[in-house]
Amino acid sequence: MRVSFPDPPPSLPPHARSFPAADSMGSGSKLRLWCSAFACALAFLGARGDDDHLVDITYVESAVAKGAVCLDGSPPAYHLAPGSGSGVSSWLVHFEGGAWCNNATTCLHRSRTPLGSSKEMARQAAFTGILSNASDYNPDFYNWNKVKVRYCDGSSFTGDKEEVDPSTNVHYRGARVWQAVIEDLLAKGMNKAKNALISGCSAGGLTSILHCDRFHQLLPADANVKCLSDAGFFINVKDITGANHAEAFFNDVVATHGSAKNLPSSCTSKLPAGVCFFPQNEVQQIQTPLFILNAAYDSWQVRHILVPEGSDPEWRGCRDDITQCSTKQLETLQGFRDDFLAALGASASAGSRGLFVNSCFAHCQSETQDIWFAPASPALGDRRIADAVGDWFYSRSGFQKTDCPYPCDSTCYTN
Repeated sequence: MRVSFPDPPPSLPPHARSFPAADSMGSGSKLRLWCSAFACALAFLGARGDDDHLVDITYVESAVAKGAVCLDGSPPAYHLAPGSGSGVSSWLVHFEGGAWCNNATTCLHRSRTPLGSSKEMARQAAFTGILSNASDYNPDFYNWNKVKVRYCDGSSFTGDKEEVDPSTNVHYRGARVWQAVIEDLLAKGMNKAKNALISGCSAGGLTSILHCDRFHQLLPADANVKCLSDAGFFINVKDITGANHAEAFFNDVVATHGSAKNLPSSCTSKLPAGVCFFPQNEVQQIQTPLFILNAAYDSWQVRHILVPEGSDPEWRGCRDDITQCSTKQLETLQGFRDDFLAALGASASAGSRGLFVNSCFAHCQSETQDIWFAPASPALGDRRIADAVGDWFYSRSGFQKTDCPYPCDSTCYTN
């Protein structure tokens, strides 16, 4: 069965649906970096299934005095479902996705949405997939303390500028937000964790990579701490016109938010800070065990990095549905897959690494129940995503598998 996730509904204001990049990116063209349809559906609609449970929001009011605030100056927020039984000393901290803002205009627009203001966030969130509390749907993590951290800074929690933009009153404090939320969770019992997993989808998956070792350092020395990145391995490639929109966009993100000092110094000491937003330039230095879950034909990256909107009208059908691609377009997508696997490189084969790279045209595969763990979920060999991640986390067995090229995989969903 193939399913798709809708774009944010028309009732949302335009600035809540898209985040255009700087005009300077390419000869007159713009890279329109939308939050993934799946992430937006969760953030704005609270999409639910029959077995989801709703979890109330928690505002970290004490963070405001530290300047750890969302873009609009409101307090950070998260949703916490307490653990039970054997899971009371285990913590899953999952970071919400939703792209980035890269200049004063896009960040101002974002500050008026749930991705920039806790005032605009839904008061409850549906927990499903890796956040599910049902053992039948989430066998390894169902009874853990599970946290969904809301994303309200637009920099994958890396920004930190003391000054507030006087023209917009926008705050760039993502790194402080991350620290304040983690400190709040530590005070609620995570400081005694025996198991801990930081995870995230899309921009949240990038958060998991960028903050992986930092998270590990804040947990007890004897805790089993690991990191999971879902659809967060963004690669630095040129689009079909030959322009490098993605690199220019991330350069703008870093400059706008003051992110450089919060990116790994092992990378920024050698490369421009904007390039250090790409995981390929930093994962080799990460010491904490890391699991990379990604589609080789990541649909978000295809739509917004490889073939940004408006770059070629003939790609309209293909960029939305891989089954509509021509032979020539499929050759381009196979080249993107080659670039993706090359970017993973030797870092993917490290002994402590987990790897689940399927050949689906998808983006974010841990938050949706039918993709995470269900009879017809995507699989590599005989292992579904939840099986692979669980086996890796508990060291029951390693998992490092890369799928054969499209269209060999018949287990895919599309989002």
